Amino acid sequence: MKEPKQWQIRLSGSGGQGLILAGIILAEAGNLENKYVVQTQSYGPEARGGASRAEVIISDAPIDYLEVETADIFLALTSEAYAKYCYNVAPGSIVIIDENVKTKLQRTRVNAFPIISTARDTLGREIVANIVALGVLVSLSEILHHDSVKAALKKRVPPHTMELNARAFEKGWALGKERLAVKEVEKI
Repeated sequence: MKEPKQWQIRLSGSGGQGLILAGIILAEAGNLENKYVVQTQSYGPEARGGASRAEVIISDAPIDYLEVETADIFLALTSEAYAKYCYNVAPGSIVIIDENVKTKLQRTRVNAFPIISTARDTLGREIVANIVALGVLVSLSEILHHDSVKAALKKRVPPHTMELNARAFEKGWALGKERLAVKEVEKI
């Protein structure tokens, strides 16, 4: 019998970057695939500008502890969030950062992507960097199906923003798939 898989995911960035929404979308997609899911979030009192994080656990079996203990996937969009939240990362985990994040050698094996610049320069709206990051994360980890995440996105973003968010997800997905194609995904 196959051992049930559980993924512990920590998303971090600056308040206002939408990583809590990205965590909610991940959890929704897990629900759509009939998986067990827990999603939690925290941010500083400043809400916008301070470090924030969302944590998601997606499992094939019931979840007995509701907090991420050791992250299998860690994402950081800012240097401050990386420094604050890159702890208890499992061996073999996937670490994803925006290309401008300074890691200060806390972890040297990371996957740097042009997440924010893709949102800003290619899509014209930096506000969708969270969805670009979501596309990268899902394509690298393959924890959820592409279509499930797109369906969750449709349920969770305002209808007038769906086209832009769908394009952002596809751009991030493509960035991750390009990296996988050349077998250059770093794991801790």
